[in-house]
Amino acid sequence: MKIEVEDINIKEVLLSGACFRVIEESDGSFTNIIKDRIVNIKQEGNNLIVKANNYDNLKEIILEYFDLNRDYRKINLELSKDDIMKEIVKTCNNYRILNQDSFEMCISYIISQNNNVKRISKSIEKLCLKYGKKVLFENKEYCLFPSYDVLKNVSTLEFKELGVGFRDKYIRDFLDKYESLRDINTLDTNDALKELMNVKGIGMKVASCILLFGYKRLDVFPIDTWVKQFISEHYGIKNDQKTIEKFAREKFKEYSGLAIQYMYHYERNSWIDMWNMLFSF
Repeated sequence: MKIEVEDINIKEVLLSGACFRVIEESDGSFTNIIKDRIVNIKQEGNNLIVKANNYDNLKEIILEYFDLNRDYRKINLELSKDDIMKEIVKTCNNYRILNQDSFEMCISYIISQNNNVKRISKSIEKLCLKYGKKVLFENKEYCLFPSYDVLKNVSTLEFKELGVGFRDKYIRDFLDKYESLRDINTLDTNDALKELMNVKGIGMKVASCILLFGYKRLDVFPIDTWVKQFISEHYGIKNDQKTIEKFAREKFKEYSGLAIQYMYHYERNSWIDMWNMLFSF
């Protein structure tokens, strides 16, 4: 299947650190698990060449996953009214927020606490291998992310054996409270954050990541070290979590989450470029 697209670089998006199960293949394509589909995608200019184990509604699924139905040009014009963001937006024109499964994002970002992408991916893969449904695609077996019904009876000890460390009890608490949590889709962002933070181990940053990547809430602001450093240096804001959160909310309003993702990638890529320059001799 060929899907025509604009303003996206799937490599940049998929390897942004928000997708924990993507595989970069030797031919430049990417194999990913999107809901119940095993999908291989290769970008050729403005076309995505897509293969999958199931082609039903596949185009719609891909467009939704890469947020290709949202007008990012309009958002970028709005963000570019700020002089500092104007320069950043120029480097992020091909970036988009991935719309991922909300249940999977809850578990994944609980695992992400005080962790790195490599270890997060390894723990999630172990979880899927042990409890996920097996699916065959191009003569290779893949595992879907397990459902709540599968995980609800898994013990804290069994989670610990997957290498999630102290996060085992947080996953268990989330599953214990899952059915009693209010429907996040019916709540405004502040109430949604509070609802998620009723789960042990879910603080503001994790809750914000869950809402941004699992519920399409662009008005949240998951702030990490890169972003705090950027805002402190470029806007002269005190390097303090609450101060920066207040600043982001007032400055970027409904696009805070996207603005902060742009800052993160700009700052991170600047360090990578500097590192490569230092060691290129």
